[in-house]
Amino acid sequence: MNTRAVARVHLLISVELTLAGGVLAALGGLLVSGPVGAVIAGVLTSAGVLTGSLLIRRRVFAGFDRAAKDAHGHGYAEGLAQAVLLGISTYEAAVFPLTGGGVSADERLARRTVAYRIAADDGLPHAVRTAAAAALEAIDHGEDAEAARHAVRDLNLAVFHLRTGPDVS
Repeated sequence: MNTRAVARVHLLISVELTLAGGVLAALGGLLVSGPVGAVIAGVLTSAGVLTGSLLIRRRVFAGFDRAAKDAHGHGYAEGLAQAVLLGISTYEAAVFPLTGGGVSADERLARRTVAYRIAADDGLPHAVRTAAAAALEAIDHGEDAEAARHAVRDLNLAVFHLRTGPDVS
C-alpha cells in the first residue's frame, strides 16, 4: 500500500474539515454575538478540529504500518515455502529419476544441501517445516520412491494450505 498517497489524502481531508468547521463556527458566532464572537468561535473550533485530526492520524497510520508488516511477513513465508517445495522436489528428482541414470552424485549432493538449507530457515511456518522434514527424511532413505512422493505431496498440501488457509479443501 502506498502510505504516502494515503497520508496526503488524510492531510487534505483534515484541512478541509478544519476550514469547514472554522467557517461554520464563525458564521454561528457572527449570528449570535457579532464579529468578535465569530473570530473566537472560528479559531477555537478550527484548532479543536485540527488537533483531533492529528491525534487520529497517529492511530490510522499505526494500523497501516502494522498491516504492512503483517503482509510482508506473510508474503515472505509463502515465498520461502514455495522455495522449500521447489528445492525438495528437485532433490527428489535427483534421488528418484524418472529416466535413465539421473544426475551425478555431486549434483545430488548439491541439491540435497540446497534443500536442507532452505528447509532450515527460521521464517518457515511450523506446518511446512514439519512436512519438509518428513519429505527430506523419506527421500534420504532412498529406498521407497512411493513413500517419498507421498511425503512431497504432503509438503505440497502444507504449502497450499499456507496460501489458502486450512478451510479450503
